[in-house]
Amino acid sequence: MTKISASSALSRFRVLDLSRVRAGPACVRQLADFGADVIKIENVNPEDLAGPRESSDFQNLHRNKRSMTLNLKSPQGLSIFKELVKTADVVVENYRPDVKYRLGIDYEALKLVNPKIILVSISGFGQDGPYEKLPGFDQLAQGLSGLMSVTGNPGEGPMRVGAAVADVAAGFLAAMGVLTALLEREVSGEGQWVQSNLLQAGLALLDFQAARYTMSGEVAKQMGNDHPTFMPTSAYQTKDGYINIAVSGLGMWEKFCACIKRDDLLEDSEFKTGPGRSKGRARLNLEINKTTSTKSTDEWMKMLTAGGVPCGPIYTMDQVFADPQVQHLGASAPVNHPELGELHLLNQPVKLSRTPANLKTASPIRGAHTREVLIELGLGEQAIENYFAQGVV
Repeated sequence: MTKISASSALSRFRVLDLSRVRAGPACVRQLADFGADVIKIENVNPEDLAGPRESSDFQNLHRNKRSMTLNLKSPQGLSIFKELVKTADVVVENYRPDVKYRLGIDYEALKLVNPKIILVSISGFGQDGPYEKLPGFDQLAQGLSGLMSVTGNPGEGPMRVGAAVADVAAGFLAAMGVLTALLEREVSGEGQWVQSNLLQAGLALLDFQAARYTMSGEVAKQMGNDHPTFMPTSAYQTKDGYINIAVSGLGMWEKFCACIKRDDLLEDSEFKTGPGRSKGRARLNLEINKTTSTKSTDEWMKMLTAGGVPCGPIYTMDQVFADPQVQHLGASAPVNHPELGELHLLNQPVKLSRTPANLKTASPIRGAHTREVLIELGLGEQAIENYFAQGVV
């Protein structure tokens, strides 16, 4: 038996991972990194829904898991799955909402097998309602949630955020739901159905931008790199690139003007108040850019930091991982893959002092642990061989 123990934090829990693509795997990765015994259940016939197994994307999403193949559409495969459910704490799926009912693995069906089971369903737009049957993709959720309407420069049309933020956020929210349900189960002794969706994940990421509408009916607009309300908070041109500068409140505004030696801006009647600086952002940014473009990013970083003004460089990915703070945090970590050798993947960002997460194993070879998991269920060698021969596993 080769159960993976990436951490002792969640090592007492078993997770059956039926998820594909990104949102579901992002959820399960959080559990796997903290030591849950994750069994990734894959189709007997290979799929390309998650792209090539050797890709950085696949490797990053599926570390610290075991893999078995199982045909859930066959009666024997479904029977094996339900035997696994008896041993499990959590099942994670991100099929279209109706698929689990057709397979017979919806929450009510699984609860009959194991009353303590927690089913996690991640969808594009929710488990029911007008959009229940629509396919869920990150960019669709970014558009529907309003994220694209506030991203990009004014007048240039909607712009997607440059990462699959709705997918990943839906996964992280689902992981939080799992942990909450596990804690509640300690009191009630019962499992429950945990749901998250990409649409509400997008709304959750909008946060104050969405709350501006729910509270006062204010429709947020595109502001480019500018902060919607606190100016000057934006990206400014330097002699060799760009720098982020974040200024809010009168005290910080005074410090900033002193740092860049622009007392004239401090005396400008339009810029005396926060609302004035926000309203006059176009002229304010033009004046600031005239000054910031005279020195390098590094020079401004030193001057502004010394003056107590929040600022930061704007990196490309190679510069990100060369940064000393990123390296100090251990934002990437090595792991060995049996075919690809040593890989560097994104490290788990949540830190625990006593029971930290680890990158213990790379993504598994497809079906590498099928026989092992079946033996754990108590199946004999002949029965296992028969299942392989019949295409059940």
